[in-house]
Amino acid sequence: MKALKIVGCLLLGMNLVTCCTPKQEARRPISHASGEFMKQSIERNKKLNESEESIIEAIIKKDTAVDYISSTKGYWYFYHKKNDGALVKPAKGDVAFFDYEIKDLKGNIIYSQNELKPQRYLVDKQNIMIGLSDGIKLMRKGEKVTFLFPSHMAFGYHGDNNKIGTNKPLMCTVTLNDIKPENEIKIE
Repeated sequence: MKALKIVGCLLLGMNLVTCCTPKQEARRPISHASGEFMKQSIERNKKLNESEESIIEAIIKKDTAVDYISSTKGYWYFYHKKNDGALVKPAKGDVAFFDYEIKDLKGNIIYSQNELKPQRYLVDKQNIMIGLSDGIKLMRKGEKVTFLFPSHMAFGYHGDNNKIGTNKPLMCTVTLNDIKPENEIKIE
């Protein structure tokens, strides 16, 4: 009983102490985001994109031997070999077999076709270069196409951690060798 009275007095005392102390205001953050960094980043990316597009447009203007096609995704391409007889284009659920090489916009080879070896791509289920992923879906079996990708459609700000640095627009020449449904292919 005596212990109960002591515990009760302690609880009453603690309650009085906590109620009587002045209320503290929550600490405010030392800094706050103004959105300025994002605005600067957006402006920087717009300028970079405009610069890359003007370089690509100059290449297209200079190269009158071929007809460049502008994609809805922001890159350009032309056919070396077109296959109008084939109807099927790679779609989700297909496996595309292709060869390609990567050059800079001056035509210097960064990765040769031999270095990159024949590729097998599970359409829309595997991570590859954004522009290449989209470009392959425009092709038919047996076609050979050269794509001009601005850096945001290639490896972007990060590069490939090897030969391709940050913000590098690229030229990729792709040959689509075959298209097969995924369920017909044994995937390791």
